[in-house]
Parts: sequence; C-alpha cells; structure tokens
Amino acid sequence: MTEKEKKDIDIELTETEEAWDEEADDLRLKSVGWKELYLKEDWWAIWLALGLIVVAYGFFVSGGSIKWIAVHPARWSTLTQLFTDFSNHIVQYVAQFIMWLVVFTLSLKVMGIKPGEFIPSFIFVYVCSIVIFMVGAWEHAHHYNLEPPLLALALGMVIANFIGLPRWMDAGFRVEYYIKVGIILLGATLPLTLIVWAGPVAIGQASIVAVTTFLVIFFVGRRLGLDRRLCATLGAGGAVCGVSGSIAIAGAVGAKKEHAPIAITMVILWAIIMIFFLPLVSRLLQLHTGVVGAWVGTSEFADAAGFAAAQAYGDMAANVPGIPGSPEDAVWGFTLMKVVGRDIWIGIWAFVMAIISTTFWDRKSGTKPNPAEIWWRFPKFVLGFFVASIIMTLISSQYSLQEYNEVLKPMLVAPIKSLRTWAFIFCFFSIGLTTRFRELASAGTKPFWAFTSGVVANVALGFVLSSIVFAHYWQNLSH
Repeated sequence: MTEKEKKDIDIELTETEEAWDEEADDLRLKSVGWKELYLKEDWWAIWLALGLIVVAYGFFVSGGSIKWIAVHPARWSTLTQLFTDFSNHIVQYVAQFIMWLVVFTLSLKVMGIKPGEFIPSFIFVYVCSIVIFMVGAWEHAHHYNLEPPLLALALGMVIANFIGLPRWMDAGFRVEYYIKVGIILLGATLPLTLIVWAGPVAIGQASIVAVTTFLVIFFVGRRLGLDRRLCATLGAGGAVCGVSGSIAIAGAVGAKKEHAPIAITMVILWAIIMIFFLPLVSRLLQLHTGVVGAWVGTSEFADAAGFAAAQAYGDMAANVPGIPGSPEDAVWGFTLMKVVGRDIWIGIWAFVMAIISTTFWDRKSGTKPNPAEIWWRFPKFVLGFFVASIIMTLISSQYSLQEYNEVLKPMLVAPIKSLRTWAFIFCFFSIGLTTRFRELASAGTKPFWAFTSGVVANVALGFVLSSIVFAHYWQNLSH
C-alpha cells in the first residue's frame, strides 16, 4: 500500500469519525427534551442576559441604577489619571468580577465544564480585558485604531500564535457563550422604537445590502466548490453582523466546527482593512459625514471596526477643512445602518437558514427532512435577543425620543450597554486566544475569495446607495 493510499484511508476514517461524533451530539441534544432549558448554552445565555436586564430595570424603577457594578475605565490622557480612576473604582471592579465569575462558573458547571479549569482561565481573561478596556479608553486610542474589541482580537491572536497557552485554559475561552450573552444584551439596547425613529430609508438600504451580499458570497462559494453550510456561514459574516452573525448561522445550518472560525477570520481580516480604507477614500472624495457614516455602516463587518472608522472620519471633519457635515453625523449614520439596520437581520437570517437547511439541504444529502430539526438547529439565544428588544420597547414606549436620551439611556440602557461591551471583549479576546493560524491554513484560499467577492459587492453597492440613491437622506440627518 502506497503512502498516498494510507493517507486517503486516514482522511476517510477521520471524516467518518467526525460524522459519528456529530450524529452522536445531535442524538444527545435531542434526547434531553425539556432538560435543554438548563443543559444548553443558548438557554443559559438567555437566563443570564435577561436576568441582568430585569435586575437593571428593577433598580431603575426604584430610582437607582446598576451603573455601580457596570463600571468601566473612564477616558484618560495621562497615566496618573488612569491610575487614580482605577484606584477609586477598584472595589467595583472586584464586585463585577465576582458577579461574572459566579454566574459563568455555576452555569458552566451545570453544562459539564470543570470549575477548576474555568476559574483560573477566566481570571486571566478578565484581567486582560481590564487592560484592553483601559488602553481603549485612552483619549488618542481611536487615532491608532486601538478600539477595545479590535485590540482584544489582536492581543489574543498574538498570545495564541506566538506565545501559546496550555490547552486546558480553553475552558475559559467560551467564545460562543460570551457572544450570545452580548447579543441578547444588544437587543436591550435596540428597542423596536429606535427602528421606527430610524426611518424606512435606513432599514431599506440595510436590507438591500444584507440580501445582496449574502447571495453573492454564497453563490461564489458554491461555484468554488465550498460546502453550502460554510458558504452560508461566510455569507452571514459578510452580510449581517460579522462574528455574531457567523456564529448564529453556523448553528442554524448545522455547520462543521471549523466553519465559524474560518468565517470569523475573514471578518476580522477585512474589518481591519476597512477601518483604514473607508475613511481614507472618503477624505479624498470629500464626502459628507452622514454619507460616510451610512457607507461605513453598509460596508463594515463588525460593530467595533465600523464605529472606529466612522469616528475617525467624524474627527477628520472636525479638524480638516472642506469636509461637509457635522462629526456626529458620521457616527449617527453608521449606527442607523449597521447597529439598527443590519444587526436586526441576525434573527431573521438564522430562522430562514434553519428552515432551508433542514427542508432542502438535508433532503439533497439523503437525509429525511424533519420539521422538528428547525427547532433543534435554531439558535435559541436569538429568541432572547428579540425578548430583550421587546422588553426595552415596552419600557421606552412611555417616553419621547428626547426623554429616552435624557432619562432612560443614561440610567438604564448605558449600564446594560457597558455590560454588553464587557461580554464582547471577553468574546473577542477568546476568539483571538483560540484562533491558531496553522489550523485555519488548511481551509485554503477558496473561503477568502468567496468572502472577498462579497466585500467588493458590499463596498460598491454601499457607496452607490449612500452617496447617490439616498444621499439626500444621509446629508440631512441633523436637520
């Protein structure tokens, strides 16, 4: 037997073992029944995030706020300011750490994760997250693109690929758990009333871009011979909400475990490129700040990266003569397009793709379609996202937009947003710590070219819609 034949047999055995493992996992999950309410990560993310929201609202109606425990580093310009601020709030940081540690440790223990491995690993994650947050709070951080989520990704990747950590520490790098908690908390900062205030233009443009980009990536990937589930995961990462979109759709379509990391790598790569590319081109073209905000919101793949790009151009408008529009228009346009317009597609896309994968793809692969499969594959945390949004909608419906900004936002929404940011930093840092380039290299160049085709469509379509088709709308955000 030749070496090639031996290698082929090893590959076939590995694929068979993976298929058996996936089938066993499916059977195990389906056999738990109602026990999934406390055995599955999605449900724990819902209980944890909604619990935080309920507690926050309880403090709010009693005249208080959870701002004390939702502490985060304040803006600073000197190390003395940084040290003083941290010293004054060290008790709050300790309390917040204990809160996260207790809720994560207890829930993960129920799910079968050993506390002895998780606790020391999470201590490492939290301490590094404080440092990351501090660097991001530096008043000049945005000039160097040192936004906390991006810094977390970069630092995590450096540690994982150039320093290395023992594999047992992966127990604390709960990427999906952290991002699911963060997404549900995101729902609480996006009441449905904000969508009404945003106007049909922002929602319409976001919908056009989300559908077009997804279809481009998906069909180019299929032409390149990629698995349809990988194509769907890549498409969601480019069309909807980057990392969180990739994770949500990977679960909805039953993707392989390596599909989400591949998509996340593509998102990170192009998100970083766009931070520099979009503001530079916009400055050369002297585009209106509102138009650029919409273009960034249409073309960027991650909230943190997009905010950095929009903020960078807004700062240019304040300091570079000749750029029309106010600095605030750039961030406001980005928020309407990305955070409100595109991010709401997470739940819609997950639901649609769960139906398509179980009804059509499984049938083509020889598996008898089972309607119940839609429920098993549907990411349950998306339900939490909608519930959180509905809760905040009911609360905010009693206020005008002005009252929302002056009362509700600082006392209720802002602390929840702060906790959401902590969860996202935990997630992005964990992504970096679990991203080993050597392992991802086996995916080849095809995912890159499939995703890049979506980037081209995204940027070109976003430019036309923002600067030509709907230019009047984006140029008058402040009026």
